[in-house]
Amino acid sequence: MSAQWQSAPAPPPDSYRGGASGPRAGFWRRFGASIVDGLVLAIPTGILYAIDPVLSNTVGTLIGLLYYVILEGGKRGQTVGKMALGIRVYDLRQGGPIGYGRGFIRYIARILSTIPLLLGYFWMLWDSEKQTWHDKLAGSVVVPVDAYR
Repeated sequence: MSAQWQSAPAPPPDSYRGGASGPRAGFWRRFGASIVDGLVLAIPTGILYAIDPVLSNTVGTLIGLLYYVILEGGKRGQTVGKMALGIRVYDLRQGGPIGYGRGFIRYIARILSTIPLLLGYFWMLWDSEKQTWHDKLAGSVVVPVDAYR
């Protein structure tokens, strides 16, 4: 068999995708980070719910908004879950942090990603830049920390 017909080796599972713009965090790392973040946010929301169920919805939403906007929009671009899994939010065009304004856009755009049966989250599985819909709307990507120091 000639060398031109040999296929390239398959990347390891949940590996970084190398491309013109660099490696990306895989689906399972992002999913794991989401689970950790959900647990972190469930604690204060659960406490609030025990005190006042009606108030917990409003305050819980505000806590989630502040958590994601401040941590993902900040200098590190990492929530607690992303820190635990070694990934971060990164500016697709210029590199570096996305800032608080785009962190807010990314948070709100998560709602759009969930509406059609979470299609916006699964979009990264076939997207060339591994972007979800909220990544696309905020101009961000999620990358491994060790590849972008």
